[in-house]
Amino acid sequence: MKLIASPARLSTVSATFDAEFKARLHWSADTDAAIEQRVADILADVRKRGDAAVLEYTRRFDGLAAESMAQLELTQADFQQAFDSLPAAQRDALRAAADRVRSYHEAQKKASGESWSYRDADGTLLGQKVTPLDRVGIYVPGGKAAYPSSLLMNAIPAHVAGVQEIIMVVPTPAKGSVATGGAEGAAPTTQGERNVLVLAAAHVAGVTRAFTIGGAQAVAALAYGTATVPAVDKITGPGNAYVAAAKRRVFGTVGIDMIAGPSEILVLADGTTPPDWVAMDLFSQAEHDELAQSILLCPDAAYIDAVQREIDRLLPTMPRAEIIAASLNGRGALIHTRDMEEACAISNRIAPEHLEVSSRDPHRWEPLLRHAGAIFLGAFTSESLGDYCAGPNHVLPTSGTARFSSPLGVYDFQKRSSLIEVSEQGAQVLGPIAAELAYGEGLQAHAQAAEMRLRRAG
Repeated sequence: MKLIASPARLSTVSATFDAEFKARLHWSADTDAAIEQRVADILADVRKRGDAAVLEYTRRFDGLAAESMAQLELTQADFQQAFDSLPAAQRDALRAAADRVRSYHEAQKKASGESWSYRDADGTLLGQKVTPLDRVGIYVPGGKAAYPSSLLMNAIPAHVAGVQEIIMVVPTPAKGSVATGGAEGAAPTTQGERNVLVLAAAHVAGVTRAFTIGGAQAVAALAYGTATVPAVDKITGPGNAYVAAAKRRVFGTVGIDMIAGPSEILVLADGTTPPDWVAMDLFSQAEHDELAQSILLCPDAAYIDAVQREIDRLLPTMPRAEIIAASLNGRGALIHTRDMEEACAISNRIAPEHLEVSSRDPHRWEPLLRHAGAIFLGAFTSESLGDYCAGPNHVLPTSGTARFSSPLGVYDFQKRSSLIEVSEQGAQVLGPIAAELAYGEGLQAHAQAAEMRLRRAG
């Protein structure tokens, strides 16, 4: 049976556009109640039994039989061996991508990540001290797919920020396990499917320690600590519904980066880019997941028709054609706008994860774009370059959260402490102000603590 990908065709001049548009954007982030309960049970069990619980769940879900956590820990020698085993072209690509990601985040640190202070006229010092987190955990997906690029994007900014310990967890399930789509209780093995590129990326990115564990149990081990897995200050990195639910539940015990939804791309096109380029860019997110969203905004109806023809032509050539078709049919949209200004306004309503400005003059439109995780300017700037090697982080806000949140960066692995050093003269100026306000709030000790530092006449 021939696969068909027919994104919804919408027009802003239609009287029903708003309702159709909202329906296409809708995505429920609600987690299945059964998943929530199972995650809660796993977290509680790991918190109580530590390594023993992690070993049990790793055996049950990943099909890995280990007598101790030491058998599930990856070593620096494993990373080095994996890196050395790669073809030269892959080693070079990994190094080049890591160098670009590192350079970008070093520039980010210089721009916003340094401590600062000043003294006012009374000699009081005010400022901010920026310090790195002590230890972070990064979750790297495994099983059905492996993402060395995600490892680089999480570990390198942590390293640049000055984090001393980067603990990686990566599931390496055995074939036939729950994590790879098999039934629970598949025959355990002593070693699962390790991805060489992921281990090599850990070598390049400077991961400190790593464990072949995944799921809610890995999040619990990082959050609470076990006899073997050290407790961390923050957990970053994507995962499945169980991982997302676990991260949500441990927030407060540790920090987290975000709760990510399905991947998104919005292409804002003026009709000057080859339509097959745009069709493939829409595919680049649709191939992630049936729930991923790919949208084209364009004022040229004939160009939209040309993109649809390229979708029809290229779809059969794609190894993940079924996923792409399901994504485009379920959540994709080709939207005809009145003009590029209206397209920019609609883009701001969507606040997409990835926004391509596929235009002859992208800098004309960029000032109108306020909300996006990452903005890709010009026809040659495919979103996929940002995913792997451009330099900026590919961990981006989804589901409209780009309205108020930002890409993962150096700042996510730092914390800020205010610095205040009040001089004797400054205390005479600030004391009466603080005391007056404290008495007004009914806080006597606050007021008197300030007044005790006032010089007494005579």
